[in-house]
Amino acid sequence: MDDSYIYAIVALLPLAAVMLTVQVNPYNALVMRGILGAIAALVYAVLGAADVALTEALVGTMLAITLYAVAVRSSLVMRIGVLKDELSQTNDSHPFTQLIANLRTIASKYYLRLELLPYPDPQSLDQALMEKEVHATCIERSQLDIQDAAQKSEPQPYHTAIRIRRLYNILQTELTSPATHLTYIPVPDSGEKH
Repeated sequence: MDDSYIYAIVALLPLAAVMLTVQVNPYNALVMRGILGAIAALVYAVLGAADVALTEALVGTMLAITLYAVAVRSSLVMRIGVLKDELSQTNDSHPFTQLIANLRTIASKYYLRLELLPYPDPQSLDQALMEKEVHATCIERSQLDIQDAAQKSEPQPYHTAIRIRRLYNILQTELTSPATHLTYIPVPDSGEKH
């Protein structure tokens, strides 16, 4: 009996493992993890370890992929705190609506969901940023700030404060909307002394 097919199946294991490690998209990585688990289960079954193959198929592939999918989906969220009044803007030509549309486009490019969390006043918005409830805040600047920006010939009616350096770098390079001024605000960990 020719057992050369076993070598071909076993050779797929390191190939699938390498392909898994080079994935950028987390959803593609989930698919590759499933393929890796299926190949491992097939190898175990071919080599006569049916109990290990069944365990790998059920736990290592199906359960692990399900849990990973839930974890990936829940962790890829960019939460932006806004004032309740701003969410009522439904006019497509309003700068806030255009800014949010631009942010959604950027978020989807990086496989993120954009969630807007409403807050009643600017103080609770700042507090949410400092307590790490949101990743960023977007608030309309005061009239004085708008006048200063207009004198510079760059009217930016909104100010977006971001507490995560990676998000700040992404938005700084990708954001095409002139409606906001970006600021990075490092928020200390709760365990750090101020």
